[in-house]
Amino acid sequence: MDTMTAIGAFAPSTDGLRDITVAVPSVRPRDVLVRVHAVSVNPVDVKQRSALEPSDEPKILGYDAAGVVEAVGSQVTTLSVGDEVWYAGDITRAGSNAELQAVDERIVARKPASLSFAEAAALPLTTITAWESLFDRFGLTADSTGDLLVLGAAGGVGSIMIQLAKALTGVRVIATASRDESRAWAQRMGADVIVNHHRLRDETLAAVPGGVDYLFSPHSAGNIDDYEVIVKPFGHITAIDDPPSLDVTGLKAKSIAWHWELMFTRAMFETPDMIEQQRLLARTAELVDQGTLRTTVTKTITDFSAAGLAEAHRDVESGRMTGKVVLVR
Repeated sequence: MDTMTAIGAFAPSTDGLRDITVAVPSVRPRDVLVRVHAVSVNPVDVKQRSALEPSDEPKILGYDAAGVVEAVGSQVTTLSVGDEVWYAGDITRAGSNAELQAVDERIVARKPASLSFAEAAALPLTTITAWESLFDRFGLTADSTGDLLVLGAAGGVGSIMIQLAKALTGVRVIATASRDESRAWAQRMGADVIVNHHRLRDETLAAVPGGVDYLFSPHSAGNIDDYEVIVKPFGHITAIDDPPSLDVTGLKAKSIAWHWELMFTRAMFETPDMIEQQRLLARTAELVDQGTLRTTVTKTITDFSAAGLAEAHRDVESGRMTGKVVLVR
């Protein structure tokens, strides 16, 4: 087969998503070629689409995916044809909104046996982001204690970060949510305390009078003054957003460490430890199959087409999603 179906983005609006036929991607020596069964949509998908210039040449978006390996490159050693896999992709390559996708084996792992493709597709990007934030940026271990504040706790990253923190560390998790359904969701994920992010400073300090040790920030703009107050001296903040300008000098008096997290860094730069993403996804699959972690999918769209993807993008753009939306064949 020389061609495949895909969903191309031709313009920044959801109307610019169209069903297309394109060439099957070429497979590099370290690549696996995956037949994609399900994808999920993340804020980064929406951000990438919204930033596009109108063009006659489509861009294939999409990161989270679950599917079956159809072919392997000449140097692949960790995966085989027929393996059911999951991954979050590479921001520098064509995405998962397609029939077939070529992905470096080092960022791909076998999916949890206990999950469907749709259930599995909800997790990779948010899991990698949460895992790297907790264990690489904050440096948490099984022996770690203290208080972790997770902003946007009902979203994709927050949902899995709460679960990972409770399963693999000793920290207490304070989650932010405002709507009744998002508060209930964060509680189901395992949060110890829930505060309203519209009253972040007052409710956090009421729950943790001395301030928190760790703070996860998906929305940093406009919040730095609050962070100065609610984070302890020598505390840590990890941010995943990229506001156009950000002044964090107010954190200096408390010697608060500011970390950036971008789960695409390893693949973008082919870092020597790139295979760590495969390893953490494999470990996550074990935790899922043991019943320690649960999928965060809350909506499944059984229409793998431009129309179905546009619906999923609109769901994410609404800002009212709890958990994840998945597109499945």
